[in-house]
Amino acid sequence: MAELLYSGKVKQVWSTDDPDVIEFRYTNQISVFDQIIPSLIPRKGESLNRTSCHWFKLIEEAGICDTHVIEMNAPDRVLARRFEVIREPGAIPRDMENVFVPLEVICRHHLAGGGWRRYKRGDVGAEEFGFEPGTVLEEGVKLPKPYLEVSTKFEKFDRLLDREEALQISNITDEEFDSILDIVVQVDEIIHTEAAKRGLIHVDGKKEFALGPGRKPVLVDSFGTLDEDRWWAADDYENGEIVSLSKEFVREHYLGTGHHTDLYAAREAGTEEPPIPALPQSVIDQTATLYASMYERLTGEKF
Repeated sequence: MAELLYSGKVKQVWSTDDPDVIEFRYTNQISVFDQIIPSLIPRKGESLNRTSCHWFKLIEEAGICDTHVIEMNAPDRVLARRFEVIREPGAIPRDMENVFVPLEVICRHHLAGGGWRRYKRGDVGAEEFGFEPGTVLEEGVKLPKPYLEVSTKFEKFDRLLDREEALQISNITDEEFDSILDIVVQVDEIIHTEAAKRGLIHVDGKKEFALGPGRKPVLVDSFGTLDEDRWWAADDYENGEIVSLSKEFVREHYLGTGHHTDLYAAREAGTEEPPIPALPQSVIDQTATLYASMYERLTGEKF
């Protein structure tokens, strides 16, 4: 009998008859700013699952690293290898195999989203992103090289970590950490090549890993979708315009309504968070169309 093991913001994890295999079930829920929006996006879960499985297949064919995928057993479901999850920071034994790494790795190729907001606030300078000190940067500028960040996985809100704290929390070695970062860059090279064929720019995205047999990195969860990654239209970008083709589209709705400002003011003050309002039907329809059309653009297949 399948048992619900975990219910996240957009997907559920279920047990199977095999103790070493789990099933990911993608829902039509959508979340931003760590809040689940009380609106469903038709066929969103199917789009996420099929898109992510497409990328996993390409990574395996390229021989970059092992992945957790066993097979896509339904349009919105995938069977995957099960890894032990240890939530206590620093508690993973150094010799443990088949264990989830409690970190998210973000790879940025353009200055956008959180990176742009930190720069605009003055929290970081241009040199942080590989430019000469004092360089004045514009939103969306192409970075000189991939910029890697690591954030927490099991805290209430994502928090960026320096290398030392990332190693402390995960208790992995320097070599294992560097191997994961190297894989992320290689994976993004494939994404960049494929997206460019279809007139898309891969702006940034996040990846998650486990350590498998021999503590070799295994790419897990999902990636390369509209939820984990940011995409722009190449033609628009070349003409000086940034057109968001990802979940950033929904984030921008709440930035425009002022909800984002109210939410983060409450978080900083430690007061009760304002509930996130439902999306207007027009935004739901636009978002559903976007997820379906972007599946086709990213994979070259019909939805």
